[in-house]
Amino acid sequence: MPPVLVPALPLLLGATLTFRAVRHALCRLPLPAHVRADPLRTWRWHNLLVSFAHSIVSGIWALLCIWQTPEMLVEIEKAWSLSGYLLVCFSAGYFIHDTVDIVISHQSRASWEYLVHHVMAMGAFFSGIFWSRFVGGGVLTLLVEVSNIFLTIRMMMKINNAQHLLLYRVNKYINLVMYFLFRLAPQAYLTHLFLGYAGQRTLGTFLLAILLMLDVMILVYFSRLLRSDFCPQRVPSHQHKDKFLTE
Repeated sequence: MPPVLVPALPLLLGATLTFRAVRHALCRLPLPAHVRADPLRTWRWHNLLVSFAHSIVSGIWALLCIWQTPEMLVEIEKAWSLSGYLLVCFSAGYFIHDTVDIVISHQSRASWEYLVHHVMAMGAFFSGIFWSRFVGGGVLTLLVEVSNIFLTIRMMMKINNAQHLLLYRVNKYINLVMYFLFRLAPQAYLTHLFLGYAGQRTLGTFLLAILLMLDVMILVYFSRLLRSDFCPQRVPSHQHKDKFLTE
């Protein structure tokens, strides 16, 4: 349990405003010509830039938290560190920012899967932020951001129609490896640990339900990734232009 009570709401507000400021700053960067020609691609590009920044910071931060507090690997409910707590607040602020960005940009319909994911993620993180429980589980969940670094690079190159570049072909294999190491493997491990709460009427049971839904989403995304990058002939010829979660 935490030795001190850290004010949660100011941290969440500060993290959310920080990502808003980061987005504002990144919007000043020059855009690729292909992206600049389409307002929707421009929004996607800026949204992904913020996601990229979050993934780099939180992915490395999560690895450091586990290195500093290795008991988080086995004690997902009670293991606590100030660094891990701040990381969970930081990432919750990102999800709040991204949810607001999607809604105010009128992309809710195209990005409904992201919104569902964000709501579930925030529901899980709030247990650590407001009740100081499952901070270790939250940190383990954020290992996925290491994988998201390469996934975001892939998505940005697709938006810029750069699939023909060598970098894209190299990154798709790195992305596949990272997907296994930092998305599928941690998710399977966490699911195994949380299954111990099955049948109980506790916060752990609620988080298990969220985790199982995330498991389904991750497997769906994985199938899309395989179809798009390794079985492209099976991808439907018509794709929704306004779909944020492109294959």
